[in-house]
Amino acid sequence: MPEKRRIYDDEFKRGAIRLSTNNSYGTSETARRLGINANMLRRWKREAETTPNGAFSGNGQVSPEQDELRRLREENKRLRMERDILKKTVVFFASESS
Repeated sequence: MPEKRRIYDDEFKRGAIRLSTNNSYGTSETARRLGINANMLRRWKREAETTPNGAFSGNGQVSPEQDELRRLREENKRLRMERDILKKTVVFFASESS
């Protein structure tokens, strides 16, 4: 039976990052002492570096940039569908008038 997935709060993640950067031992040793996977700690560090004030938002919360990107992709998809419909309509009426 697989282990139940553990959920770590933001405070724990930030503390783990602080420990791995401020102490003389590295990420792997910090992860081992905390009982977490080293790759997970590396991912937390990378996320904190790339989005310092929005790191660890999770739980379905998306950044404004991600929300805008999703909206633009949906709009792009809709516009392509409309374009394709118009192309087919032009072909239909052009063939009928001949």
